[in-house]
Amino acid sequence: MSLDQQTELSSDAIDELLARHETGVLTLARSNEPYAIPISYGYDPESKRFYLRLVSTPESEKRQFLTSSPRARLVIYEEEGRTYRSVISEGTLNQVDPDEMSVEHIVQYGNAKRPLFEIWGETKRDLDIQLFELDSETLSGREVVVEGDE
Repeated sequence: MSLDQQTELSSDAIDELLARHETGVLTLARSNEPYAIPISYGYDPESKRFYLRLVSTPESEKRQFLTSSPRARLVIYEEEGRTYRSVISEGTLNQVDPDEMSVEHIVQYGNAKRPLFEIWGETKRDLDIQLFELDSETLSGREVVVEGDE
């Protein structure tokens, strides 16, 4: 029988993992209805803030979940052989008005590159890109090393 070893990631290890990746899974909830989507992000390790560019249509389910600054959880994970690492950020997702963008915003949204996950079957004129920030009220990470027989 194998025993898995689990450890908490340090703040520096969390920042390094987040810098290695640019995608994660954003989860939102409304009443008893969950919603999870793959997203691209930019991350500022000093403020522990994520920058998201989310693509949607006016009638989309995503747009319905994004109204009124929802509580959100963002999960980023990786696997290396028998080692699994994950980071979870929890906080409030706030929309950023493009007219109020600072130089820092522009840099961070540039780091988010572009929405890597496109909406298929929609014409570009029907798509809206909205800018959001997720301030991490909690940011935690863990590493699990799976022991086993070779």
